Amino acid sequence: MPRRPDGRRVLIVDDEHPVADTLERIFQLSGYEVRVAYSAEEGVEIIASWEPHLALLDVMLPGMNGVELAVILRDNHPDCQVLLFSGSEEAVHFLREAAGKGHRFNILAKPAHPVEVLEMVRRLLASFPEALPVALPN
Repeated sequence: MPRRPDGRRVLIVDDEHPVADTLERIFQLSGYEVRVAYSAEEGVEIIASWEPHLALLDVMLPGMNGVELAVILRDNHPDCQVLLFSGSEEAVHFLREAAGKGHRFNILAKPAHPVEVLEMVRRLLASFPEALPVALPN
């Protein structure tokens, strides 16, 4: 049986409310602590006071796009894993531009099956050390 990801914090940013809310529920049911933002700007506000272990970011967002948010996130929280997702071919332009500046990110095509998303997240978070058990006094 796979270990539960207790204590792992995931930020989900997608301007499509049903997508973001569904992902939030899936991750919560899988044992993650989750915060949701419906814009990159809301995501920036969240990471100012809450550090995620992983951010699942839609690339095509109004205003600031998900790749720009990913760069900000990595600059402020370099240990945070980033998984971009998009159903738009325009996302390739943003990814190439970021790669030209030395920023490389994992990307998953939309729509993705929840099992596929959870498996990718599990693999990305595998590098984080497990929480150590707390010894209770006798």
